[in-house]
Amino acid sequence: MVQMTYCRLSCFITKYANQLLISRAGKQITPGSASCLQFTRCNRSIDANALHERQKQQMARGLPKKKAIAGVSQVLVVASGKGGVGKSTTAVNLALALMANEPSKSVGLLDADVYGPSIPKLMNLKGNPELTDSNRMLPLINYGIRCMSMGFLVEETAPIVWRGLMVMSALDKLLRQVDWGSLDYLVVDMPPGTGDVQLTITQSIPIAGAIIVSTPQDIALLDARRGAEMFKKVNVPVLGMVQNMSVFRCPNCDHETAIFGSGGAKRLADTLGVTLLGDIPLHVNIREMSDEGKPVAVSSPGSLEALSYMALANAVVRRLEEINT
Repeated sequence: MVQMTYCRLSCFITKYANQLLISRAGKQITPGSASCLQFTRCNRSIDANALHERQKQQMARGLPKKKAIAGVSQVLVVASGKGGVGKSTTAVNLALALMANEPSKSVGLLDADVYGPSIPKLMNLKGNPELTDSNRMLPLINYGIRCMSMGFLVEETAPIVWRGLMVMSALDKLLRQVDWGSLDYLVVDMPPGTGDVQLTITQSIPIAGAIIVSTPQDIALLDARRGAEMFKKVNVPVLGMVQNMSVFRCPNCDHETAIFGSGGAKRLADTLGVTLLGDIPLHVNIREMSDEGKPVAVSSPGSLEALSYMALANAVVRRLEEINT
């Protein structure tokens, strides 16, 4: 059997079709080679577009449909590519600053870090959540913030030794079986990395925007970039970056030292085409108040550290307004 390339086959079909038209019309038309090339390119373009559309449809079939959390207006996720960059502390103080800047707004805080929940300690909350008549959990409240965490459901010192399916089941309960009431903002403290939990959250609920936290250190910025790129791939708006522990401010003389380097998050934000939302210093007051369960945004509202969180909250609200208009 004679093998025929795609181009030759297309030319043959074109020529044969033209001959039929010539015999029917009684006129001789000489097709040129350009028509064959155009026909081939057109077919290849159609085939590529059709293949891309089929792949898109097949991928969409496997994704869960996003369903809003009842009563929640806007969901903000605070994420990082790795642990140890102050993500949970930033999430807690951001939630408190959002409410402090706009007292009429109601704010909630969801701890999505199933393996290492930090919100109970940071918000000075203990105990099991009560259940409503519809068997939904009621958030625990402190400083006016409604909070939910896996830390409320297990013993404080008990390790959570679960496989992936159990973690996904627990996360579904935290997302769907909590009675948040009416919230203007729900701040979600995401676990570090770009794994199953992150994908489940981004594909299950509509998210108004993601906030990426990183220190200025190069090794932290590498993982922060991966986190930002993940949100872009799943079509979640990246509101911007937060440069945490930017400078160490001496509590005695207020001298500032860039222990982890300087300006790294700003350079990464420029590379990614996003905004640098805030610059949070490394200060002993932030650490001490966090350990005591008294976040600096409420325990020292007039301090420079607290004001930096207030500025961060204002920047987040402005970015949300820009995206929504």
